[in-house]
Amino acid sequence: MSMQNLYREVMDINMMADDDRKKDAAKAFFEKLNFMELPEHFNWAEEIFEGLHVKERADKTALVWADTETGESKSFTYQEFCFRANQCLNSLRNKNVAKGDNMYMMVPIVPETWFASLACVKGGLVAVPTATTMTVRELEFRFETYPPDSIVADAIYTDIIDEALQAKNVAPKIKIVLGDKEGWTSYDDLSGESVEAEAAKTRSDDLLFCFFTSGTTGLPKRVGHTATSYPLGHLSTSVMTGIRTDDIHHNLGAPGWAKWAWSSFFAPLNVGATASGFNFKVLDGDKYLTQITTHKISTFCAPPTAWRMFINLDTSKFDFSALRQSIGAGEPLNPEVISRWRELTGTEIRDFYGQTESTAMIGNHPWMNGKMRSGSFGQPSFLYDVALVDDDGKEITVADEPGHIVVKLDKWRAIGLFTEYIGNPEKMAGVFVDNYYYTGDRASRDEDGYWWFVGRSDDVIKSSDFRIGPFEVESALLEHDAVAESAIVGVPDEKRHQLVKAFVILKHGVEPSPDLAKELFQHTIDILAKFKIPRIIEFVPEVPKTLSGKIRRVELRQQEIDRKAKGDGGERQEYFYWDFPELSSKKKQ
Repeated sequence: MSMQNLYREVMDINMMADDDRKKDAAKAFFEKLNFMELPEHFNWAEEIFEGLHVKERADKTALVWADTETGESKSFTYQEFCFRANQCLNSLRNKNVAKGDNMYMMVPIVPETWFASLACVKGGLVAVPTATTMTVRELEFRFETYPPDSIVADAIYTDIIDEALQAKNVAPKIKIVLGDKEGWTSYDDLSGESVEAEAAKTRSDDLLFCFFTSGTTGLPKRVGHTATSYPLGHLSTSVMTGIRTDDIHHNLGAPGWAKWAWSSFFAPLNVGATASGFNFKVLDGDKYLTQITTHKISTFCAPPTAWRMFINLDTSKFDFSALRQSIGAGEPLNPEVISRWRELTGTEIRDFYGQTESTAMIGNHPWMNGKMRSGSFGQPSFLYDVALVDDDGKEITVADEPGHIVVKLDKWRAIGLFTEYIGNPEKMAGVFVDNYYYTGDRASRDEDGYWWFVGRSDDVIKSSDFRIGPFEVESALLEHDAVAESAIVGVPDEKRHQLVKAFVILKHGVEPSPDLAKELFQHTIDILAKFKIPRIIEFVPEVPKTLSGKIRRVELRQQEIDRKAKGDGGERQEYFYWDFPELSSKKKQ
């Protein structure tokens, strides 16, 4: 089977009605894909983007972009998109950037991000997405670990990039800037390059993506993906999101992370749909939803942080009639958020799960609309052989028992799974054990095959003899009318090893107080098993997060460890369960 036919088949599947027929077709497709022999060479940009989509829909809009602050907007057809990527690739080649070299991309949400990404795939260059929140020290770590051959960056980041390059004595072959900067090539100058470019002859297993993980657990790792693991592997994401060729798809995500490649690039462009991007500095819910409705977004993917913001807005002024699908990713969504968004828009947020190391792995598929279970993050993709194992590595077959999420490798190795942690064999040995890939996440599965997220293995709180997942406690707190957001971590305790601590962000207009803290303690007692309730509540204005909206629990834990070591109480809105004896007959339970 030709590679183009695989993509055509997914396009046909996604155009089916969301019923059992679609599910059966998807199952048959991935069963075939899982065992087929891949071609020796594959270049997605040449064979799919150009050979299929440019050839058949050259004048169709491939990309819509807008700035939420200025209201400026642009659009590009598939043909124009191709031409812009070719000009970028030619400028790199003119500076001797060749197949196998890398390109760091430290850019905001602008059209050039898409063009440079396509140029990398077509030229066989290793794309290194780089978050715009990087510090000089973080860049130095990256440049020392993986020296850049070329860089594309916004002008506002060039000073810290140059400082890091100088510190590590690294000289890229070319530095391209969005704007103007001495010593850098302006991206505007690329318009003088030819709009035609020859594709590199990339092998299916050639490295094409290097993602530095967000560093939520230790130093960043280099996750390597190939010419097939992302372009082809993301067919699971295209099916999971249910994007149709006639959709205008939007993902609220930043280019520095894998989720952008997932949902802003491959998922829509795999199926010839329209991708979109809205640039912002600080997320303003009203301005963002204005762009969503103005550009008639039909499939919308956002992280939990954004959904929680949106449901608290006055949405009566927005016309959501074009919105067909709502999708959540990043961390599992709380049930009350899903219910409220459905009331506001008529669409049910379909939560799904994956990692930088994979493509869409588990989720609420399009054929599950109306069949989802509140709080469940769905069922496995047919691309992956997913299981749960206990701490001894034995598969869990009984319902409702938490375990480690693993990908089984004995029958087939999922195409969307990463190749390696580059230069880190110790880490590889730690996650690839006994024909399993350990994701580092924990979940349970009910008797009907629905999966329920527990938390990161690293985030699981060990209090006395109990293991407590943060997500369930966070969900309970969010059910209280005063709570806008919460983050749960385990903090050191001499008696119990860890205590459950809640960092609580209150809704606008709600003030912290001892009475409110007592009310929240009682609220969790009414919902959770007693061993799961928070023993400490601290009201805070914000919690640390990655740019994609994931809570950095590792940072919160470290803050508590540092505080305890220094004996620093400080002035805090912090309350303890045992300070309210009326809640319990014991002083410290």
